[in-house]
Amino acid sequence: MKIFVGLGNPGAKYAQNRHNIGFMAVDRIAEDHGFAPWRAKFQALVSEGHLGREKVVLIKPQTFMNLSGQAVGEAMRFHKLTPDDVTVFHDELDLAPAKLRCKTGGGHAGHNGLRSIHAHIGETYHRVRLGIGHPGHKDRVAGYVLSDFAKADQDWLDDLMRGISDGAVALAEGDTAAFQNAVALRVAPPRSSGGAAKPAAAKAEPAPEPQDERSPMQKLLDRFK
Repeated sequence: MKIFVGLGNPGAKYAQNRHNIGFMAVDRIAEDHGFAPWRAKFQALVSEGHLGREKVVLIKPQTFMNLSGQAVGEAMRFHKLTPDDVTVFHDELDLAPAKLRCKTGGGHAGHNGLRSIHAHIGETYHRVRLGIGHPGHKDRVAGYVLSDFAKADQDWLDDLMRGISDGAVALAEGDTAAFQNAVALRVAPPRSSGGAAKPAAAKAEPAPEPQDERSPMQKLLDRFK
């Protein structure tokens, strides 16, 4: 069994915030893979289903971001799992929009949701870092992450969510390379190297031979020169 945690803040007010991209990711997995309806448990909304051979519990903590670790810790202990069974989807300021990276362990880099999870289960869980870009100055970060995605972001955001859903089975089975590849195929599909074949150049017609305007007698004399 695996636990996939999406980080965000509860309520319609925050639903489209950049900070809620983790919620968006697990929502897309639940929708596309036929998970059970969301229900309240562990101070969170929970949905259960299967990704390939793995049973997966999706969790959206409802304690607000700063206390996310409470729900994650409760769920992990209830199912008798370890941090190695937990994967957290979260927004990442240090990655450009639409970029995604997988990571295991390490610091929380000031992310309050990760900070809380560190406090409850340690740091050795897995993360899926979802790039949202940086506003350019640390004083603007709070307002930036708590603002909605712009209309211009919708195309890449939809591609990213589709890619996460495409690769969800691989992620649940521990194949992060295949997961990241599935996302890349959605976000940055390979371009055709050939494109439309260029029409073959028309074959040049041979130049007409010049006409011989000599008289028969002149031709005969030229043969004996």
